[in-house]
Amino acid sequence: MRKINTHDFKVATRTTSRDINRRIALNLIREHQPISRADLARRMSVTRGVVSVLAQELIEQGLIYEGATGEVTRGRKPTFLHIRTQDRLAVAVDVRFSKTYVMLSDFSGRQLALEVYETVFALPQFIKDLAARVRRMLKTHGGAGNCEGVGVVVPGMVDHRTGRVLNAPTLGWRDVDVRDKLAAATGLPVQIENSGRACSLAHLWLERGEGAATQSFVYVSVSDGVGVGVVVGGELVRGRDHIAGEFGHMPLSLDGPRCMCGMTGCWEAYVSNLATLSRYFGWNLSKLSPKSLHEAGSDSFNVLDLVTRARGGDAKANAAVQATARFLGLGLSTVVNTLNPDCIYLAGEITTAWDLIEETVRVSLAERVLITSAESTPMRVSPAQVQPRLRGAAALIAAPTFAAPRVA
Repeated sequence: MRKINTHDFKVATRTTSRDINRRIALNLIREHQPISRADLARRMSVTRGVVSVLAQELIEQGLIYEGATGEVTRGRKPTFLHIRTQDRLAVAVDVRFSKTYVMLSDFSGRQLALEVYETVFALPQFIKDLAARVRRMLKTHGGAGNCEGVGVVVPGMVDHRTGRVLNAPTLGWRDVDVRDKLAAATGLPVQIENSGRACSLAHLWLERGEGAATQSFVYVSVSDGVGVGVVVGGELVRGRDHIAGEFGHMPLSLDGPRCMCGMTGCWEAYVSNLATLSRYFGWNLSKLSPKSLHEAGSDSFNVLDLVTRARGGDAKANAAVQATARFLGLGLSTVVNTLNPDCIYLAGEITTAWDLIEETVRVSLAERVLITSAESTPMRVSPAQVQPRLRGAAALIAAPTFAAPRVA
């Protein structure tokens, strides 16, 4: 049960039930489109007349449209309803330690254009450069008039209410304003979020099929760092100080390698792409400067190449990959013991070797979970082509359209 917060609530009005029903209808259309009014009425357990009113309101709001008519053996042909997405656009930005990705997408998360470039660390230059790329992308692809905002995800802690990046260690950003400055430079609304949470949002709002039914899960993204998003009861968990889910900086060993956050022994320092590559090349991460770390992360040889070598029989490459798998499982055991999620979703370059590492991950997980049944916690890998960070950045702009009205 959920306790009503008597210090932060919104009182129900005459229109509240209609607003809620309209959002329910909108989400059912999104999940089951194309769908007829009759089918929608059955799914909502209401009359066809109620659904007709709700559908007409959604059409007038520009949120759905009528498509083709269906074939029936008798009676009136049904007109199918669809979510309006193709002419509603968002710019998604994924800022990483090594590269920055900019994608133009529609509200379904479908990629229309993509640009990748070396990350700019100095904030004024970052804002100026990114704004110019956004304007150029919209102009080139004719999306300026239909773009509803820019979603930005960063590898760090973010106060989504103020739009300030509280601490992004790999970028060297601490308590900086990105949202408002980028909004002023682009003339577009901007939303900003932590990369792990963005992956969770992408799954929560853009996933269809069986996976969409999962309402309590953890999303772990392993790349330049480790991003973790926690969803409980269909709601993203942020915490009082916006650091909920920062498992990447949970220590596996106080005497472990230095993490880019400045501390030692973080889970991220054992499983990040650089950590995996360091095992293969013999790098000492604790002795590398931020500049050399960036150059190492930008090197043409990456974890995908390492996985290819491991598949080809390179024993040293396989050892590096399996070591990362062991530490991945150990870290996941803490996630399971702490949150006991219905499912863990995994993304990142190392997961392209899932068929090689799953057994190692599960054995390590089993060593540390507190009860036997937790060993079988479902784990599902998101394919690399899904681009969960970018889809999550797009969801920052698209998701509010579908979110439940907040009451009490």
